[in-house]
Amino acid sequence: MENIKGEKPRENILDRTRRHIKTALGSCLLIFLFAFFSAEAANAVSLYLSPSSGSYQVGKTFSVSVFVSSSDQAINAAGGVISFPSDKLEVISLSKSGSIFSLWVQEPNFSNSAGTINFEGIVMNPGFTGASGKIITINFKAKAQGQATLTFSSGSVLANDGAGTNILASMGSAKFDIISPVSAEPTPATKEPVSALAAPALAASPEETAPPKESNTPAAPKVSSPTHPDQEKWYSNNNPEFEFSLPKGITGVNVLADKNSNTDPGIRSDGLFSSYTYEDVDDGVWYFHIRLRNGYGWGGVSHYRFQIDTEPPVPFAIQFIDGRETDKPQIRIAFNTTDALSGIDYYKIEYRPGDSLKVSVSEIVLHNPYTLPPLPLGRQPIKITAFDKAGNFTVASDEFIVKPAAAPEITDYPRKLAVGETLNLVGNTIYFNSDIDIWLQKDSNEPQKYSNLSDGEGKFTFDKKEMGQGVYQLWAEVVDKEGGRSNPSEKVTITVKDSVFRGLGDKLLNAGTWAMKFLTILIPLLALILFLIFLLWHGWQKFSILKLKAAKELRLAKKAFQKEVEKSKKDIQKRIEILELNRASRRLVDETEGKIIEQLKKDLDDIEKFGKKEIKDTEKFTE
Repeated sequence: MENIKGEKPRENILDRTRRHIKTALGSCLLIFLFAFFSAEAANAVSLYLSPSSGSYQVGKTFSVSVFVSSSDQAINAAGGVISFPSDKLEVISLSKSGSIFSLWVQEPNFSNSAGTINFEGIVMNPGFTGASGKIITINFKAKAQGQATLTFSSGSVLANDGAGTNILASMGSAKFDIISPVSAEPTPATKEPVSALAAPALAASPEETAPPKESNTPAAPKVSSPTHPDQEKWYSNNNPEFEFSLPKGITGVNVLADKNSNTDPGIRSDGLFSSYTYEDVDDGVWYFHIRLRNGYGWGGVSHYRFQIDTEPPVPFAIQFIDGRETDKPQIRIAFNTTDALSGIDYYKIEYRPGDSLKVSVSEIVLHNPYTLPPLPLGRQPIKITAFDKAGNFTVASDEFIVKPAAAPEITDYPRKLAVGETLNLVGNTIYFNSDIDIWLQKDSNEPQKYSNLSDGEGKFTFDKKEMGQGVYQLWAEVVDKEGGRSNPSEKVTITVKDSVFRGLGDKLLNAGTWAMKFLTILIPLLALILFLIFLLWHGWQKFSILKLKAAKELRLAKKAFQKEVEKSKKDIQKRIEILELNRASRRLVDETEGKIIEQLKKDLDDIEKFGKKEIKDTEKFTE
């Protein structure tokens, strides 16, 4: 509907807002999808060929370069195998000019018979990042009409992440149309001197050209070389010698050496010989060409490849990642060199007298920098010899010093403990999350080792329960992941003694134990003594009883004796009195009687004295 002025009605504000929102959302979605797919494409790592298409005439040469693309992630190695139709194309040479690779695990090489090209190169730190990293250039020669397709039959691109992760996402291809030439005029072959030849091809397979149609001409001779027996290997001998057999009827031999794989030596005879030697040949890849002649003409040509490299690898230096003086027992070193022709074969590392390692180039790539086995402390010489594939070598020598790691510190420990208490120790080291060996030595005994770990701040602890009495020395050492040990910490001394009450109890216990042992001996001894005392006492009792009985009997005897003595005295006295009386009455003065009387008196006194003495002695015995 139009208004009066013929204008269209204005759009509602809400509808217009909705339309703007839809437009904005659609734009954001398109931008997001574009960014997403662009990021995916940017992040993809690929191997590709350039140019990837074209048309070339038979007999003409053209070049195809191999590139690697890795825009967002650094790479340090790439390799692959390219397949091509050997009936349509022939590789003339490979060129490393302008390559991002400075080191080759495998020198670029090809086989025209198998239709393959091989390469495997390395980029040193920090690696390569970019969309068009040139690897090699392949120089082809078109052989026959048709379509020739180049493809990667295998490939890998390794990230510079220390683990060698294969991050290859895609591999390209190329298609070329081989067309017939406009005109084909044969070019006569000319023999060139050995010293003035074209640039070398990097690889080829030996070939034999077909003999002329005349079947009676000589076959291409079989060539061997005592100095260069393997056509794929490099040799430092620049005086190559070749041997071949001469069948019957041979009238001429034509030889030529140059750097082309399929040269026709021509039809001029150089004489008759079955071996040929060149002297002072320049370095490079060469081909020995030979054909024989008989009465029917010249036969087929044999081509024998030989490779000469007399130059040693480029001089190089050893880099010490952690410095020439380090406390790490496993030294990290970086080294690299190149060889212009044959390439580096391997390295020989001599890091201490009698110890050496043979390290391949691929090992250096995967473990760059290279880590040596654990080494003892002190100054260490090192020599690295780089050998090329011809046996030439270059030596790099240096030395380094392995220092002991910084000693840990024991920060808190008890200087005295009571027997049975727990030892708690705290220490610190500058090495976080490292192994700690705690050494504990009691008195003069052998030290005992206990293992622990430091935490994320370098702190470590040690607990030992139920400490026994004695004087202990304690120290710590740091052991790193490579097995290296630090200097020991300062030794601390801890004295463990009995407490007062515990000591008293132990003393009482020891005294009781001693007493028990003593009583075990004493009691039987006391029993024996008591038994002897009892025997003595019993004997004494028996003796006392006998003594009492004897005393009683003696007393009775004494009384009886005294009684009898008194009685005898009385009788004798009475007789004396009678005699004296009679003597007086008769007035006898008889001497004999007087003597009798005196004798009787004397006897009486003797009896009395003897009786008293005997009685006294008896009383002494019975007391």
